[in-house]
Amino acid sequence: MSTQTLLAAEAANTRSITTARGGGRRSRVGRERANWSATIILILCAITVLLPLYVTISMAFKTTNQAVDGNAFSLPAPFSIDGFVQAWNLTQFPVGAGISLFVTAGTVILTIVLAAFASYAIVRNWDRRLFRYSFFYLLAAMFIPFPVVALPQIQLTGLVHLDNPFGVVILATMFQLSFSVLLFTAFLRSIPLELEESARIDGASTWQTFWRIIFPLLGPMSATVGIFAFLYAWNDFMMPSLIISDPALQTLPVRQNLFQTQFSNNYNVSFASYLMAMAPAIVAYLFTQRWVMEGVTQGAVKG
Repeated sequence: MSTQTLLAAEAANTRSITTARGGGRRSRVGRERANWSATIILILCAITVLLPLYVTISMAFKTTNQAVDGNAFSLPAPFSIDGFVQAWNLTQFPVGAGISLFVTAGTVILTIVLAAFASYAIVRNWDRRLFRYSFFYLLAAMFIPFPVVALPQIQLTGLVHLDNPFGVVILATMFQLSFSVLLFTAFLRSIPLELEESARIDGASTWQTFWRIIFPLLGPMSATVGIFAFLYAWNDFMMPSLIISDPALQTLPVRQNLFQTQFSNNYNVSFASYLMAMAPAIVAYLFTQRWVMEGVTQGAVKG
């Protein structure tokens, strides 16, 4: 047998072995991807979200008689928007939504700006005891819920005439600050110091360095902090109900409390009101989920 024939046979054998190994790896990868236990858990978690959402949408489009027939899973027949009309009028939805939007927007903006300021100062001055202890102090505040300090907060806001939506914005921002600083500090540690050193060599001040270099890089984490603050402020019931003294200035969740008392049997009206209140939060999350996930993953790994 010639040398060329032997070399050709050896090359063919090598290719067959490589193909077999590659096929084995691909088959193993394919088997590893089929994680049925995780798939089943995710399906069950999705059902726990989608099923109540289906009931909410279905009940919102039913008539009053259909809503009390005891069959929550049945489809509306016929579809009716009377529940939305009544909910719009009973809760004075434009006014309540406007106040909730003001409280939410103010909380989101103040939380992002103040938390970014504090986190930048803490991370870049970590070797100083004051800043290090300030971080631990903010973390300790995470374990103090609002109901624990509700009574003194009510008294203080009344004394300084902040028993209104402005007071709610300030308090909501303070209660969101601890968690937001925790997220921002984890993200800031992944930003190299060389970027700031280059800016300082070019003559940039600390203020210019933060706004022109650091804050734009905090975009993904700002989206994460913003969506958490949005959901907290938009859905909060206890703080506005205790702080705001004028019923005409109450937020939307507090106005919906009437469906638990006076109109407790109007299920189609109450579910229509809940659906209208959920819509802004769902839309906000759908538009920001990409940045939220990016901020969480980048903040979790130090690069």
